[in-house]
Amino acid sequence: MKTGRDPFPYLLLVPALLLVGLIAAWPIIETFRLSFTNASMRPTQEYVGMENYTKFFNRDFWPVITRTLIWTTLSVSLKLIIGLLGAVLLNAAVPGRALFRVLIMPPWVVPIAVGCFMWAWLYNGQFGMISGLGQRIGLFSGPFEFLAYKQAAFISTVVTDVWIGTPLVALYLLAAMQTVPTDLYEAAWTDGASRFYRFRRITLPLLMPSIATMALLSTIWTFNSFDIIWILTEGGPRGSTTTMIIDTYRTAISRFRYGEGAARAVMILICLSVLSAVYLLMLLRLTRKGRAR
Repeated sequence: MKTGRDPFPYLLLVPALLLVGLIAAWPIIETFRLSFTNASMRPTQEYVGMENYTKFFNRDFWPVITRTLIWTTLSVSLKLIIGLLGAVLLNAAVPGRALFRVLIMPPWVVPIAVGCFMWAWLYNGQFGMISGLGQRIGLFSGPFEFLAYKQAAFISTVVTDVWIGTPLVALYLLAAMQTVPTDLYEAAWTDGASRFYRFRRITLPLLMPSIATMALLSTIWTFNSFDIIWILTEGGPRGSTTTMIIDTYRTAISRFRYGEGAARAVMILICLSVLSAVYLLMLLRLTRKGRAR
């Protein structure tokens, strides 16, 4: 008679664990190590302790992290709100519903670089459509360069990110919405409940786990979004769109300060880990509430 657990299933996990360790764990460990050195283009490097972190906190931390949090919060909030409204509309029983579901995909399917170049063309003050339309209706007195002014550039990058990310949010929430039992809607409709009441009391509570999941994923993607900002503004004008990921790239790649760049990458990892922990706590509470009901 055998005692204990069979080790064979665990042996089958060894290749996957080695692959994860090689792809994910080792780069993270190496980044932590580099963050305590003065690594650069020089062939030698020395350990400098917390110097790289001290430089970051003393000079750039608060403006960069505040800008990153505002950019992420604004972008994710708009994507969730617009995506939820889009999911409700796409779930409605209207003629041509399948066509509308297909037409919402291009912003997400089109390569990000292509979409950003298109938006850069639209934002151009000389021949961009937005500036030209604004002049026609009297909003602008002359050509307006959206990417040349701090606040306008910041808002422009948010609009572009929302345009690219909203379709995925809408389709994800649409899929979750279709799992809601129709019996609940029929019972509420029989009792005379309005559409808004059914949405508020049935749809929204049952979608909260899916909304929380998409909020976390969208937050991670937006927090780490590099290509949108870099293609449109490269972090300018005057650092108004420089987020943590842009600052890390400039430090490590453009200035060849690998140690300082690694310290900034560690800070990004810490921020995202905190956000993930908050998400897990929220999801746990939502699950407990669902079971209590």
